[in-house]
Amino acid sequence: MTLQERDYQVIWHPFTQQKNRQAPVPIVKGKGTLLFDENGSTYIDAISSWWVTLHGHAHPYIAEKLYQQALQLEQVIFAGFTHEPAVALAEQLLPLLPNQFAKIFYSDNGSTSTEVALKMALQFWWNGRSIDDGQQSIVKTNQQPATSNRTKILAFNNAYHGDTFGAMSVSDRSVFTLAFHDKLFEVVFIDTPTADNIDTLIATVNQHNTAIAAFIYEPLVQGAGGIKMYDAALMDRLLAAVKQQCIICIADEVMTGFGRTGKLFASEYLTHKPDIICLSKGLTGGTMALGVTACTDAIYQAFVNDDKLKTFFHGHSFTANPLACTTALASLELLAQNNCLQTVEWITEQNQLFAAKLTTHDVQRTIKNIRVLGTILAFEIANGKDEYLNNIATIVTQKAMAQGVYIRPLGNTVYIMPPYCISADELQKVYDVVENIVVEIAH
Repeated sequence: MTLQERDYQVIWHPFTQQKNRQAPVPIVKGKGTLLFDENGSTYIDAISSWWVTLHGHAHPYIAEKLYQQALQLEQVIFAGFTHEPAVALAEQLLPLLPNQFAKIFYSDNGSTSTEVALKMALQFWWNGRSIDDGQQSIVKTNQQPATSNRTKILAFNNAYHGDTFGAMSVSDRSVFTLAFHDKLFEVVFIDTPTADNIDTLIATVNQHNTAIAAFIYEPLVQGAGGIKMYDAALMDRLLAAVKQQCIICIADEVMTGFGRTGKLFASEYLTHKPDIICLSKGLTGGTMALGVTACTDAIYQAFVNDDKLKTFFHGHSFTANPLACTTALASLELLAQNNCLQTVEWITEQNQLFAAKLTTHDVQRTIKNIRVLGTILAFEIANGKDEYLNNIATIVTQKAMAQGVYIRPLGNTVYIMPPYCISADELQKVYDVVENIVVEIAH
C-alpha cells in the first residue's frame, strides 16, 4: 500500500471533514522553506506549517542541539525536579517579554497555555488576592478557601484561543465550538475596538467591572478567526479601562509572538502590557511542542501561601520537556541574530509592497480588505460568505499546490505567513502564485 492508503486506514486528521476527504499529501522531507513529497515535488511552506516554523524546516543548528540533549536527558517529571534547559529558557525568555514578568509556567501547546492562564487568573481571585495591591483583600471564613465575585472572563467576539474546554469557552461561538456550546462557561463577549464602538466597549467593561476576573485577547491580530486586525491606539484605550477596574489582562501571543507582527511580541505595539502572556507555536521554531504561560509577580504571589489548598494544581506529563526547552533555546539564539531580525523587516516591507500592488490591481472586485502586519499578509476573496466553511479555501489550496506553493486559507481568507528564512525568489514566487490565483478566480 502507498503511504496515502495506509494513512486512510488508520489516521483521523484535524479540521478535516471525514466523508469524501481529500487524500493527504505524503511529505517525506523538509528543508528551509520547502516541503518535499514522496514523488519529489516541492512546495514553499508559505504559512509556516500552521504558523510554527520560524527558521525553516530541519534547521541544522536546532537539530544538533536537540540531538545533543537527547543523549543527555530526554524527559523527567517536573514536580520535584528541575533541569538546565527549563531554567535557562526561563532566564532568557523573561527579559524579552513585554512586561516585568516574574515566573514561567510550562505546558505543551497553545491551547494548554491559555488554559493555564485562565485557571491562574480565576484562582488568583479565588485565593483572595487583589490585582491592584497584591495584598489579601478577601477574608477566609470557616477554614474554606476565600472566594470572590470576580468569576467572569471578558473576551473578544471572533476570538480563537484553542480547543480545550476553557480555551473554547473564551473563543467565539463558531463552527469550532458548535457541538459544545451548552458545555462552555459563560463569557462576556465584546467586539474588537473601532472608532465607532470604543466608548460602548468601555461602558461594558465598567458595567461588569467587579464581576470580571480577567480579559483574554489576541493582541492586534485574531488568528484562526480570519486573520482580522485591529487598531493599537484604540486597544490601548480599552486596556486602560480594563486595568482601571483591576481586571487581569491575558495576552494570547501564541500566534503573534516571536516576530510575526514585525516586533518580537505584538504587545510591544501597546502602552498597556499584559499581566499574563501565553506563548507556543514559534517558541521552539516549530521543532517540538511546548507552551509557556508567564505571569507577573503580583499574580504569582497569590499562590505563595501556607494554605495548601491555594496551590496551583495544574500540570502535564511533559511539562518543561528537556528536548522541547532545548529547541526553544536554540530558536531564541537564531532569532537574536541580526540577519533574522533584518529578514523580518524585509518580509514586512515586501508584504506592504505586494499589498499596495493588490490594492491597485484590476481584481479589486474579487478581493477585499487587504491588510498587513509584519510578516502577515491577508485578504478576503469576495466569493460566497465570509466564513471558515467557504469552499473557495480548497480551490485556492489546490491551485497553489499545483504551482509549488502551500497555502491554506481560512475559508475565504487568504493569507501568507512565511518562515523567516524565505529567499527573495521564493517570496516572489509566493506573491506571483497568489496573484495568478486571484486573477484566475476573477475571470
